[in-house]
Amino acid sequence: MTTSTSGTAAPGRALNIGIWVLQVLLAAFFVFASVPKLLGDPTAVQMFDLIGFGQWFRYFTGAVELLGAIGLLIPRLCGLAAAGLALVMVGAVFAQIFPLGAPAVALSPLVLCVILLLIAWARRDTVRVRAQS
Repeated sequence: MTTSTSGTAAPGRALNIGIWVLQVLLAAFFVFASVPKLLGDPTAVQMFDLIGFGQWFRYFTGAVELLGAIGLLIPRLCGLAAAGLALVMVGAVFAQIFPLGAPAVALSPLVLCVILLLIAWARRDTVRVRAQS
C-alpha cells in the first residue's frame, strides 16, 4: 500500500477506489436498465417499436447492456466494457433525439457516455495486447 508522509492513502489509490465505486454503480444501473428490455416490459416494447429496428434490437440492446455491466466488474475487461457501453449511449442519444423526438431526454445518456468514456480512458491500461515472442 502506498501512503504519503501524512499516513493517508496516496491520491492514485484513492482515485482507483473512486473509479471502482463508480464502475460498480454503473454496473448496477445497466443491469437494472437491461431487465425491462430482456423481459419485454410494455414500455420498452413500445419504445423500440418507435425506434423502428424491430424487437430483436430491444433484446440485443438489453443483452449488450447486461454484458457491459458484467464487464465493468472484471478488471481485464472494464476499460473495454466502458467503451462499449459509451457506444450504446451514443446510440441512445441519437434514438432519443431522432425517432423518439425527445431531445431533452437525450441529456441523460449523453452524461453517461461522458462518464463511461472517462472510465474507459482511466482503465485504458487494462486492455493489453501481448506480443508473442
